Amino acid sequence: MRTAFIQQLMSEAKRDERVFLLVGDLGYSVVEPFAESFPDRFLNIGVAEQNMAGIAAGLAKEGYIPFIYSIGNFPTLRCLEQIRYDICYHALGVKIVSVGGGFAYGALGASHHGTEDLGILRTLPGMIVTAPGDPQEARLITTHAVQTDAPMYIRLGKAGEPAVHPGNIVFAAGKMIPVCHGKNTVVLTTGAMLRYASDFIRHNNLLWGLYSVPYIKPIDNTTIELLAHSYERIITLEEHQRSAGLGSAVLEALHDCREKKKSMPIPFVHRIAIPDQFIQIAGSQDYLRQSCGLVLSEYI
Repeated sequence: MRTAFIQQLMSEAKRDERVFLLVGDLGYSVVEPFAESFPDRFLNIGVAEQNMAGIAAGLAKEGYIPFIYSIGNFPTLRCLEQIRYDICYHALGVKIVSVGGGFAYGALGASHHGTEDLGILRTLPGMIVTAPGDPQEARLITTHAVQTDAPMYIRLGKAGEPAVHPGNIVFAAGKMIPVCHGKNTVVLTTGAMLRYASDFIRHNNLLWGLYSVPYIKPIDNTTIELLAHSYERIITLEEHQRSAGLGSAVLEALHDCREKKKSMPIPFVHRIAIPDQFIQIAGSQDYLRQSCGLVLSEYI
């Protein structure tokens, strides 16, 4: 997904001279093409994420569309205070991009596990929170990021994620994306877990529905209300802490919809997420997912 993001950002930068990229000591043949094509709109700030957020806020005040880009927790938790006060308090259109969300850098330990980001950032007023599920979603969300004036967070996988959607998708900012329709059970997932959920449903010949949820905030209340009428069971699946992530957002949406329409049915909701603990082992992304119970098999 990171390659799709950079490629799309370069396309946007060709069309809009306000696009500006700041990175925190990264490169490795990913951001170099942008730096070479737009040297006057690229800065490698180094290992100084708080400073990077402040510089991005200043660039936004000057009319640029700055993108902050780093790995794991570093562009989010490490500079959370600057995001809150410098960016969100002033409603500046800075875009924060984390590559390697969830356990993508699992072998490097808890310091590189990006597993609380969605919940923390969706509590910040005015912040749009996204996690594209495949390269096509990443490209479309990157375009939306350039178009919106709001602060925005984009959580990406690491690299090499395959396409999940077979063709061009019907995309609308803030909306869920149907992958397949089914009976009784629907899975709602976000980010890089989309491929696993799609493969699991197909390989087991399950008559389950599947939706990608690239927007955690704002959550798509309209689609959730429709799903509540169509399915008896909703399973949320996320590579994120159980608290405040996708599952929490879905439950909040169901509550809000039921408050407006007392006759709306409420399906049973299973939340599959990382338990309330630090993962103190190192391993591959798949190994850590299995260790945390991020599997659908027990719900067949």
